[in-house]
Amino acid sequence: MAAQSHEHPGFRSREAVIKSRIITGALLLPMVVAFVLWAPVAAVHGLACILAGRALYEFYHMALPASRKREGRFALVGGAVLVWPLARGEWAWFQGGLLLLLFALALLVLLRCRPLERSGVDMALLGFGFLYITLPLGYLGLLRTLPHGERWILLLLLLVMSSDTAAYFTGINFGRRKLYPLVSPNKSVEGAVGGLLGCLLAALAAQRTFFPFVSWPALVVLGLLIGVVAPLGDLFESLLKRCWQVKDSGNLLPGHGGLLDRLDSLLFVFPLVYYFALIVIG
Repeated sequence: MAAQSHEHPGFRSREAVIKSRIITGALLLPMVVAFVLWAPVAAVHGLACILAGRALYEFYHMALPASRKREGRFALVGGAVLVWPLARGEWAWFQGGLLLLLFALALLVLLRCRPLERSGVDMALLGFGFLYITLPLGYLGLLRTLPHGERWILLLLLLVMSSDTAAYFTGINFGRRKLYPLVSPNKSVEGAVGGLLGCLLAALAAQRTFFPFVSWPALVVLGLLIGVVAPLGDLFESLLKRCWQVKDSGNLLPGHGGLLDRLDSLLFVFPLVYYFALIVIG
């Protein structure tokens, strides 16, 4: 008779999640790095539009009732298209397109105002999607247009991934004190500290390898900023999911959840790194 296993099922589940995360990351990371390094600027702008469309789809799927699917589809197409002029720095076209889109959505909600008591909330959620997803992803395109733009994008990806990975494994092995249990019960203070240290070490490694044209004190500052801001983006999306009672924004990426679950930290970081780069460049 085979010996019975006394392993707790939670451990097997956790190991399966870690395995899925590693496999997905190992498959996607080389493609992402190759794309950032060698794709033309227009391709990066196009990718930002595609990412916005998918992220908006997941956001509206969580936030809006089934009766608002039509408005959600209209908003996600418009929000994805608006990334293009923003990524190219065409602010007047972006602002004009945003106003036109908001007015069109207001008219659509006005014509389909039932249930009346939700109309204002639904309109606010439709507009918030543009602020939360469309606007930050436009800064991904803006970053690519800067001198050494592809390296700035690689740098921020490295720092965010290093922070996330260090926080994850530090929290699993050493986490004792809850960071914000109301919003994310699995995150710990120890994990947050580990994530910050991982981000700082990654910043110093980047300065010694592919980012020598920026001083190490400047990159330490950037590492500190990202080490704080990226987890806030993660916590904010966790707040939204708690509010709408969903575990993940989707199931697009095995072991990671939806695309928005992977973009949550980056949405807060894209604008931060863009303006930091402007200051450094002078």
